[in-house]
Amino acid sequence: MRMLARRLLLPGLTTLALTATGCSSTPHTGAADAAAPATLAPSGDGTSQQLDVAAAPQGTPTPAAVARAGGKGRTEQSSLKVASYDQATGRAVIAKAPQGPAPSSSPSKKPEPGKTPGTGKSPEPGKSPETDKPVAVGDVIASAPAPGAPNGLLAKVTEVVGKTDRGTEVKTASTTLASVLNDDKADGKVPVDPSSVTVEPLMKGVTFSWAKTGGVKFGPEGAKLPLGNLRLDVNAAVDTAPDAPASAGASVSGFVQLAPQVEFSYDGSAGGGSGPHGAFLGMSGDWSSQWKLQGRAAASTGAPKRIPFAKLHSAPVIQVGPVPVVVNLDLTCYVQVEADGHVTLDVQQDVKGDFKVGGSYALGKGWTPVSQSNVKSTPVTATVTASGKVKGALGAEASVGLYGAVGVSADFAPYLRGEAEAKASASSDGKTSLSGDWALYGGFDLSGNLHLQLSLFGTPLFERKIPLGALNREWALASGHAGR
Repeated sequence: MRMLARRLLLPGLTTLALTATGCSSTPHTGAADAAAPATLAPSGDGTSQQLDVAAAPQGTPTPAAVARAGGKGRTEQSSLKVASYDQATGRAVIAKAPQGPAPSSSPSKKPEPGKTPGTGKSPEPGKSPETDKPVAVGDVIASAPAPGAPNGLLAKVTEVVGKTDRGTEVKTASTTLASVLNDDKADGKVPVDPSSVTVEPLMKGVTFSWAKTGGVKFGPEGAKLPLGNLRLDVNAAVDTAPDAPASAGASVSGFVQLAPQVEFSYDGSAGGGSGPHGAFLGMSGDWSSQWKLQGRAAASTGAPKRIPFAKLHSAPVIQVGPVPVVVNLDLTCYVQVEADGHVTLDVQQDVKGDFKVGGSYALGKGWTPVSQSNVKSTPVTATVTASGKVKGALGAEASVGLYGAVGVSADFAPYLRGEAEAKASASSDGKTSLSGDWALYGGFDLSGNLHLQLSLFGTPLFERKIPLGALNREWALASGHAGR
């Protein structure tokens, strides 16, 4: 079979849309019924409060929240901070925090007359309930990032060692959010400040841009971005097939644009030390990407060739009532090419949509993965030369967790796949014919896992990862036949 001697031109395509919403997991009790956070039900004794969920104030220290031993389970905003922490020994030094505007911790319901919002207690005249009160054994501390604890600290005091010139030294042990959120409830979405994201380029040709509220913009594309978005542009060479001409040098170029947000909910109304009634932790956001795949890529051997081009990290602090909850987000953006070394492409595709990954917990049903995406593919033009198959993706590996522990990991990869097949024939009168069939497809893959670290919510441990389930959707962009 001879290779196709002419180019098969794939025409401009009309806008195509795909709506794909899926939720899957490995079999376990109640999986199908817990695809969304559990409904927040009123607690039996009426003491439960609905706490606000918001981004922690920028530019001011975030004092620690303290749940006092014997304090009837109510967590309060304190005047304390974690001055230092030693992860190896679990020792921390607790000191008085610098004075400044305290983060808002008022619950959505009105406090009783004469009570302090978020505490249900009457403050002493002229001072907050926690002012100058030292920590004691049994107290639980929830802190924003601090020296020695870059992912924040959620710990219970097991021993008060003594006073030092820096504050009170204590020994601590790990604990859960249930010990500070108790029987309260919270539910909210918090956008990630793009200026808080750190980027580590993994190759040359990567640029980073963002735009945030207040008209602050960064990077060459910042002026074009909607507020709250971040963008990574890449121009990467791909291994070229050994027998390809110099003019068929392979490359991938394009960008990934994101507006990520953290989704958090907690319902402690179950009470009685049995853990929360419901919980949810996840990441969602708008996604857009555009990439161009050119040239004749080398044949893939084994797994498709994945080329990471940037790592992103952020540790946003969300204020859940008086409690600073530290969320750790990590993304590794990559290009991936799978080819047989024969086909030469010049393909471009735009993708826009959204995604949501996370874990949902309901008492008596356990943890259930949540995996959703709604993606639209815009018009594509391409040329294909010769026979062969190729698939290119521009995606991201993501993880979201609490206080440095991974809770959910996911891989979201919009892709474009093309294939062409040449056919040649000859007759006894010396006439020959050459024809080709071609097809082009768009799609995306979404997969990942829940991890046992979600037990930080105070829910029962599970002994293995729970797969999100492979969510895949593919749609035909164009196909046809050409010949002579």
